[in-house]
Amino acid sequence: MPRGFGLVIGAQFASALADNALLIVAIALLAQEGFAPWWAPLLKFGFTLAYVVFAPWVGPLADAFAKGRVMAAMNLVKMLGLLMLAAGLHPVLSLAVVGVGAAAYAPAKYGLITELAEPEALVKANGWIEITVVSAALLGAVLGGALVSPAWLASDLAALGDWLQLPADKLTGSLAALLLIYALSSGLNAGIPDSGRRQRSEAHDPATLLREFRAANRTLWRDREGGLSLAATTLFWGAGATLQFAVLRWAGEALALPLSEAAYLQAAVAVGVIGGAAAAGRWLALHQARLGLWAGVMLGLLMPVVAQVSDVALAAVVLCLVGAVGGAMVVPLNALLQHHGATLLSAGRSIAVQGFNENLGVLVMLAAYAGCEAAGVPIAATLSGLGLLVAGAIAALILCDALAQRSSKSHP
Repeated sequence: MPRGFGLVIGAQFASALADNALLIVAIALLAQEGFAPWWAPLLKFGFTLAYVVFAPWVGPLADAFAKGRVMAAMNLVKMLGLLMLAAGLHPVLSLAVVGVGAAAYAPAKYGLITELAEPEALVKANGWIEITVVSAALLGAVLGGALVSPAWLASDLAALGDWLQLPADKLTGSLAALLLIYALSSGLNAGIPDSGRRQRSEAHDPATLLREFRAANRTLWRDREGGLSLAATTLFWGAGATLQFAVLRWAGEALALPLSEAAYLQAAVAVGVIGGAAAAGRWLALHQARLGLWAGVMLGLLMPVVAQVSDVALAAVVLCLVGAVGGAMVVPLNALLQHHGATLLSAGRSIAVQGFNENLGVLVMLAAYAGCEAAGVPIAATLSGLGLLVAGAIAALILCDALAQRSSKSHP
């Protein structure tokens, strides 16, 4: 791995750890303030909205400056959103501010990996990044569960936060702990060596940058391999974000687990993703990335199986398997997308286009899930429907790709 890669991994882990724990704490804060359950997926909606709204501008921002410095600054934005949450701003709006920092962090992070790693090492580098992301999701769910548990809220450390008498009340100490983790990540980011690459946009006005972004989006979608991998990763992240909330509700209803324990089942998914991502990084090369599509079909078909489980131990095993096939799907396809995106566009711009599409998929699926929640659709039906949608869509991508390859061979 290239020089400075360890700092990138460490900073990414700390930032993502706090992001994932914050979501659990924010859900507990919603319950503490008496909000209806359907508000919970809107937290992720608010967080993700910035990825879509600011996509035309975060790519050029990441390309114009040292990416480590951009990542450090964006952690400060996340800290601002967390302070707003503690001060009583609506949780969805507070998470939206944190999302602004995350939206600009992502193209800098993935763009830096593309700049530092050679193409032949890109799948392995992405494997390590995804392992770090998912490890942070795993431990973030555990940390979030611990920070909202009765044992923590009754502790002396939580009482210190309560002494500040902020609107977050007993959860003030939980937010203070996350603030320290964001500060650690920002410090690590500041130490990442500069790759020396810059690609400043000739235009600076928002309208021109928006037109450039639209052209970049069309370019990536029209590329055969770029469009294929972009469609697949968009489906994966949309389904994954929805599954994050569906598992919490399903664990509460089917397994009678409280939020602090249901969060641990999210960790089971994360354990599986780590294994799947590691296996893909170890055994799949860039030219074999299409094999990840078959793992995507398996991912979708496993979701209806999850909906039928009523035992906690079995649920952990099945969710771990769901995560494993998800990791095996996303790592090679993500590497393929980054390679083609950096070739066709630039590191930062391609990641911004990727983030726009993937998070637009997240917004659409979360809105549909929130609608199902508000309408009282049984969680088993929601999980099964989501899984069949994913399996069918990925199978359609495999078929379309096979037809396109056959057509290109017959018309060289």
